[in-house]
Amino acid sequence: MFCPKCGALLRSKQVKDKTVMFCTCGYSSKDAETKIVEKIEQKEEKIEVVGENEGIYPLTDETCEKCGHKKAFFWTVQTRAGDEAETKFFKCEKCGYTWREYS
Repeated sequence: MFCPKCGALLRSKQVKDKTVMFCTCGYSSKDAETKIVEKIEQKEEKIEVVGENEGIYPLTDETCEKCGHKKAFFWTVQTRAGDEAETKFFKCEKCGYTWREYS
């Protein structure tokens, strides 16, 4: 929900037995005729990770700089400014050695 005065995101707080929406500009839902806010409980989902590398990162044909194995997991991270290329990281499937490649 957004503030009708300034457009900012409304926050909630408990006032007696009701939940009131308020904004830093001074707007409060108790001052206006608004809908009643219901508390929604979120489900907790369990995430199962299989192995340290298996199933998390894709495999590619890349030669390990340390042991010479021909397969490595890879992922990319934006380590520099947004207008520059991402950094590609590799982790050897066999020995676990990690290295990076700048584009």
